[in-house]
Amino acid sequence: MTAAEERIRIPVALPTGSVEVSASYGDTLGGDSAPLVVIAHGAGAGMDHPFLTGFARALQAEGVRTLRFNFPYVEAGRRMPDPAAHAILTWRAAIAEAGERGGSAFACGKSYGGRMASMAAAEDEGLDVRGLVYLGYPLHPPGAPDKPRIAHLPAVRQPQLFVEGTNDPFVQPLAQLEEAVASCQRARIVWIDGGGHSFEVKGRKRAPGEVGAEIAPLVRAFVTEEQS
Repeated sequence: MTAAEERIRIPVALPTGSVEVSASYGDTLGGDSAPLVVIAHGAGAGMDHPFLTGFARALQAEGVRTLRFNFPYVEAGRRMPDPAAHAILTWRAAIAEAGERGGSAFACGKSYGGRMASMAAAEDEGLDVRGLVYLGYPLHPPGAPDKPRIAHLPAVRQPQLFVEGTNDPFVQPLAQLEEAVASCQRARIVWIDGGGHSFEVKGRKRAPGEVGAEIAPLVRAFVTEEQS
């Protein structure tokens, strides 16, 4: 069972000045003892995209608290993502908010949001989470495997779970991602057969919220394993 989500604001201290971003906290009947998954959106959609709301509600139904948040550029109504340094500071602010709510926190991001979490975790300061989950990690721009975004991944100390579609243009060839994951300290991949970048499967019509909900049990299993 789930409780109603609470809409909150998270302050973020950026080099250009302090801002606030919207966030949504979803509790469960387990309260502070339940794990908390902090969820970031992809580059092209905010935290209320149906994929993420469906994903979050399914996690809550399985006893996992959630905290979804926006990056500042979405909050300001801009399309262009923030500089990586701004996104990393936003991740740190969201994890600090999670810390105020107690329990074990995990970072989870869709595409861009996950990559920014990995960059934060790879810094010397690290990221105060038990593990990281990437929903469609953007290994490289589509059609450009010669421009991989992997150099920092071996520096991430926490366990990492890559949930990836086998038809995702951001991870072709698949062996390139497998090699990158093998170079990490503690990481593994769960492949979604036939899935695209948002886990859509050709010939199988599903609403985005349903697709997100179907991913939730994989993340719940990872959180349960790493919390024990």
